Amino acid sequence: MQIKRNFFRGQSLVVTIVVLLLLWRVAAAAVNKAFLPPPIAAGRAFLRLAENGSLWRHTSASLLRLFWAITAGFFPAAVLGLTAGRSPRLNALLSPLIYLIHPLPKAAFLPIIMLFLGLGDASKVFLLGFTIFSQVLIAARDASARVPETSVLAVRSMGAGPFAVFRHVILPSALPDLCTGLRVSLGTATAVLFLAETFATDAGLGYLIVDAWTRVAYPEMFAAILSLSLLGLLLFGAVDVLERIICPWRKKGGAL
Repeated sequence: MQIKRNFFRGQSLVVTIVVLLLLWRVAAAAVNKAFLPPPIAAGRAFLRLAENGSLWRHTSASLLRLFWAITAGFFPAAVLGLTAGRSPRLNALLSPLIYLIHPLPKAAFLPIIMLFLGLGDASKVFLLGFTIFSQVLIAARDASARVPETSVLAVRSMGAGPFAVFRHVILPSALPDLCTGLRVSLGTATAVLFLAETFATDAGLGYLIVDAWTRVAYPEMFAAILSLSLLGLLLFGAVDVLERIICPWRKKGGAL
């Protein structure tokens, strides 16, 4: 059954890509303007950028920023959120801050962050990490709060201490929601990454998109956009694989 599900998911992905390419080709023919090249032109530009090495340089720069952002944002948010979900006092302290900051577009903080951290990579990583932190924090807190109290009491009745309760009850119950929070936050962070890389940098897919646009190299611009989309898809798939590894019990329920 798992093989069949993976097969049909792969088929659906292929069909979706083919449909999008056909729509793109039709739109390019209908508009007939240089700023909307056909898919074949973008594909050639993609191969040309890959061959000269610039695509890999910009992709690795973006991926490195996302890696440090995940490291800085996900783990503190997971620990703090899981703790807040079980501590009414901590939750009461955090909730007003969460409800105040979370709805705000994180990109709006970029000028302020740059004033404190400068124009280099530190400000970009901080912005991406902040984006991931806020979304994972809410997912972790809500997941922890939903853990049945009966499960916690059952483990405590067997002599388990706070750490054992966290390890054997809270964390396993919250892992699927943590993966979902990471998946959603990475999608948002990838979008924010584009904006962050348009400021004071000479590397990154966001920079490559804007640079190609200013040079009126529209096939290269679309090739860079496709690369950013593929990067997001790669991260999404990586979280899927991670969830299958750390949440093997979900396979039986058909969630994956």
